[in-house]
Amino acid sequence: MTLDQLLNLYRLGGCHSVYIKPLAPNDNSKNQVYLGGSFDLLNVFPISNIRGEEAGSWVRNRFKADFPLKWIKEDGRFCSAPGTQLVLYPKYPEVRLSGFLQNCEAGPTELMTQRLSGRLLFLGITDYGDILGYVCAPNSGMANEFHHLDNLQKFGVFSIIHIQYSGNSKDKLLEELRRIHQKGWMTSKRLNSNGQIIGCTAPNCGGYTLEAELGITPNGFAEPDFLGWEIKQFHTLYWNNISSSVITLITPEPTGGTYHDKGVDFFIRQYGYDDRMGRQDRLNFGGIHRVGFCHPITGLRLELTGFDPNTGKILSPNGVIALVDKQDHITASWSFASLLTHWNRKHHQACYVPSQSQKDPVLQYRFGRQVLLGEGTDFILFLKQMYEGTIYYDPGIKMEHVVMNHPKIKRRSQFRIQCRSLESLYKDFETVYLE
Repeated sequence: MTLDQLLNLYRLGGCHSVYIKPLAPNDNSKNQVYLGGSFDLLNVFPISNIRGEEAGSWVRNRFKADFPLKWIKEDGRFCSAPGTQLVLYPKYPEVRLSGFLQNCEAGPTELMTQRLSGRLLFLGITDYGDILGYVCAPNSGMANEFHHLDNLQKFGVFSIIHIQYSGNSKDKLLEELRRIHQKGWMTSKRLNSNGQIIGCTAPNCGGYTLEAELGITPNGFAEPDFLGWEIKQFHTLYWNNISSSVITLITPEPTGGTYHDKGVDFFIRQYGYDDRMGRQDRLNFGGIHRVGFCHPITGLRLELTGFDPNTGKILSPNGVIALVDKQDHITASWSFASLLTHWNRKHHQACYVPSQSQKDPVLQYRFGRQVLLGEGTDFILFLKQMYEGTIYYDPGIKMEHVVMNHPKIKRRSQFRIQCRSLESLYKDFETVYLE
């Protein structure tokens, strides 16, 4: 198979880019395949079911995650490799690939059981969340073709070949955002699952309106929105002072504690408070909770366990962010494994777009000329800013019709940050003016 033939199979399989790693002798089925020295790799590949494993008599502390790999066969068909896992060692940190030949009928067994330098591992991500893999020998024509390619984009140990979009994705994104900015006020809208424009009246329609302009339709896949970029809209009152604007980073539900074990109904009755605006028959649970501080209204303090802020390393894969009451009872918690799942994929390349709204005569939005671009993140950066208090827990949970048998409950657990602190989450960060 030639390199062009392989790339065409990736194209037909729904891949936009292919990641290529030259394999060292130790990169084999016995020793696992080294993929990188930081967790930013998790922002690229669609992993799932992350779980932590404490060190035993022989095991190092680690996370494991399912890796939906299918090998490309020489006849162009795919062969599932259901035993494939990513193994993340937080101590170093280090990410490795394992189990890629287990229960696989036609994987590259001959090449991946050898200690052979110069093999090439190809990995491409489909639109449906699968990963297509291929391995070629070091003396193959395909390897020779690859080594003669110039100016390939780099990401850690990988070189990247873009096969769907021939231009620069950042330039294309900025071109579209410039067009949207120049349109000025536009009626609130969103796209339905069929790509049809429909009206939108909800409080979060700013994001939907921007996505509709970019042609982004809702889907069930945890993929970036536009040519590999995650698009995040946020509200601002003043174009020339967006630094104090608040941005919601992730909205994960708790994975432990009273909230998880006994339900949000019990949680809010136990720890919520009467509506502060005097609205009857309503309980709220909100307010900014920062690590190390007790909230004056809820009486709960936020704790971060299993992370060493001095070394910037995860001490335990079973670490958590937890809300704790005055009796040290965990009322709600988020495991590192679950937060890794939320943080990965969506924050490798992120674009933050300010917006303003008006309601007369109808709900309308316009989008600013100043946009923020962040590239290259890592879950460790998230934990550092959590510890320092720049990221905080700011829920918007409420219960209406409290005295009824079936009250109306809104769940909204959100971790937020001020715009001025976004730069701390990315390895490369820039402000771009569209005019």
